[in-house]
Amino acid sequence: MPYEPKKIEKKWQGHWAKAKTFRAENGGSRPKFYALDMFPYPSGAGLHVGHPLGYIASDIVSRTKRHQGFNVLHPMGWDAFGLPAEQYAIQTGQHPAVTTEKNISTYRAQLDRIGLSFDWDREVSTCDPAYYKWTQWAFGEMFQHFYDTNAGKARPIQELCDHFAKQGNVNVSAHGGEDRQFSASEWKSWGEQQKEEVLQKYRIAYLADLPVNWCAALGTVLANDEVVGGLSVRGGHPVEQKIMKQWSLRISAYADRLLDGLNKIEWSEAVKEMQRNWIGRSEGAEVDFALKGHPEKLRVFTTRPDTIFGVTFMVLAPESEWVKKLTVNAEQARVDSYLEECKRKTERERQTEVKNVSGVFTGSYAIHPFTKNEIPIWIGDYVLGGYGTGALMAVPAHDARDHAFAKHFKLPILEVVAGGADVQAEPFEAKTGKNVNSDFLNGFETGEAIKKANNEIEKHGLGIKKVNFRLRDAIFSRQRYWGEPFPVYYKNGIPMILPTSELPVELPEVDKYLPTESGEPPLGRAKNWKTKKGDPLELSTMPGFAGSSAYYLRYMDPKNGGALVSKEAANYWQQVDLYIGGTEHATGHLIYSRFWCKFLHDIGTCPIDEPFKKLVNQGMIQGRSSLVYRLKSDPNTFVSYGLKQKHEVHEIHVDVNLVTNDILDRDAFRAWRPEYKNAKFLTESFEHAGNRQEAYRCGSAVEKMSKSLYNVVNPDKVCDEYGADTLRLFEMFLGPLEQSKPWNTSS
Repeated sequence: MPYEPKKIEKKWQGHWAKAKTFRAENGGSRPKFYALDMFPYPSGAGLHVGHPLGYIASDIVSRTKRHQGFNVLHPMGWDAFGLPAEQYAIQTGQHPAVTTEKNISTYRAQLDRIGLSFDWDREVSTCDPAYYKWTQWAFGEMFQHFYDTNAGKARPIQELCDHFAKQGNVNVSAHGGEDRQFSASEWKSWGEQQKEEVLQKYRIAYLADLPVNWCAALGTVLANDEVVGGLSVRGGHPVEQKIMKQWSLRISAYADRLLDGLNKIEWSEAVKEMQRNWIGRSEGAEVDFALKGHPEKLRVFTTRPDTIFGVTFMVLAPESEWVKKLTVNAEQARVDSYLEECKRKTERERQTEVKNVSGVFTGSYAIHPFTKNEIPIWIGDYVLGGYGTGALMAVPAHDARDHAFAKHFKLPILEVVAGGADVQAEPFEAKTGKNVNSDFLNGFETGEAIKKANNEIEKHGLGIKKVNFRLRDAIFSRQRYWGEPFPVYYKNGIPMILPTSELPVELPEVDKYLPTESGEPPLGRAKNWKTKKGDPLELSTMPGFAGSSAYYLRYMDPKNGGALVSKEAANYWQQVDLYIGGTEHATGHLIYSRFWCKFLHDIGTCPIDEPFKKLVNQGMIQGRSSLVYRLKSDPNTFVSYGLKQKHEVHEIHVDVNLVTNDILDRDAFRAWRPEYKNAKFLTESFEHAGNRQEAYRCGSAVEKMSKSLYNVVNPDKVCDEYGADTLRLFEMFLGPLEQSKPWNTSS
């Protein structure tokens, strides 16, 4: 009796769907198990065989747990907002919702074809207003809270207002805050606008003027990973750094908790280390440097106050407010030119381009707090405005970036920690050593020297001990159409949050998905984009990570119209027991999800402050590309792999579906594309499976599976030919789940 997978699989998949075999129940006596996959962005290309790898793995675990008596929650949904759908809408005029719905249908059919045991009753889509109502609600809650540093958690903003009314901002334990002190009477005398300007410096969701990656051609702000070499990844358009008013989330308030939480979860050390580096905790001191000819002082942060006697120049971030204050007239033109150059680089590029040293002198000088020497103040793009104070004291003998800068601009290099080679040739960056050329620090080992330097700095009123983090607050605005609208309106220019009863704020219809002629975001094209009372609504939309930051909670209670998740459902499922997804999300998505979870825990929505107990990163299934070789002398003639050494050829990727066991179907190749319809072939004779044959043999290469390389294998085709069980087993037996490995259909 022949095995007919098409009939057998279709029968049982139909039965599972009808009987709701994989439906999970909230509650009951069975132990619970929550298995989750990072939900996909449904693109027009559909799934290739690399995509289901993690889904198959989680499915195996889910089925095993069900057989062991667990109540298993194994849901699936769609990360449906994003720039690709919007760009397609701009090009075609078709609403992004239409293309997104079509793409979701394709993905759903493919996932069903593979026979994955998802509970489709819990399906969510981030572009569904019933879903993003709760993203809007969460943002509103962040707006209405501040971070209490004494309590170590978020507290209602009204508590801060009450404190201001009684004591002003004296003894305030809050992350962020107003630089100058004000009294209770001043607070009470201020109008609503002035009070809100102060509160914006404390709110967890707040408006601020920030440097962003602005792409004029796309009419939007881009994330760092959407920009390469000063150009947008999508379309290759110029991108520049620009100061814009943007909504941000005060994730930096949670930096310590994000670090500590890594000790409570079962993640690989590699991913934990990536998160630690992203958060970047560093202990040190903030030191004040007097300025020649200026009444103010320039404050810098350093993790190595023991090297203060090695400071030979200062460096400002290009976006620092000090640039304008300290640039002298004689240097203004050069500084302006340099600032324009810096606008074309993202912060990530500025941090990673170590060899491309650039900078410009301001013409001003700082005064060394101990030696009283004059120190030149430069501008350099390797200094970031958001880390520390946006200014640094450069110690070129003991820091690679400072050393490269000093060598490039012929600035002095002074050794202050002994033990390395010639610091004029290369920096000595060791964490320990003995101080030299350092006055009262001479002879002290690094640990003791740091303590003594900190004590002297504080004793003489030159600065304070400080802990800093590399983690930046998350920019939460995008000047796009296809994203969650903000639940924000403006009353006399003051941002206000709509009540939950008026949510969701649904995306309006617009005539084009482009910015307005005056430069406003696409929502500026909407008619009557106002509240019921006539107040204007926010024109920006939320970024892609907004909808993916708490989606795991919505799966617990997806039909709940009165809350993101009920307390009963949240208390039952607690957190995700097994989370599977790619390493590309090791910092962005996972940091944001952990931050949202901790905030929602603070306000009583989540019972646990870590979302994902165990994380497994699946490797990539790579494509096995097929290659043909075209004669340079005759573009219409193709040379077989074994003969190519005898000719000058161009290597060309060919669709892998035209190739079997490296043998090209020549007729199919001629029919593949018009330019190949008259193709001629120089074939070779070779032994295959005990027979000698004359054929055109292709070359091969293992690469990323991509449409542009013609090496994409559709899982539907594999299921049709071999069956879903064969596909699933083959993917699991390619090698360890966490490793990347090549696909080869002939295997």
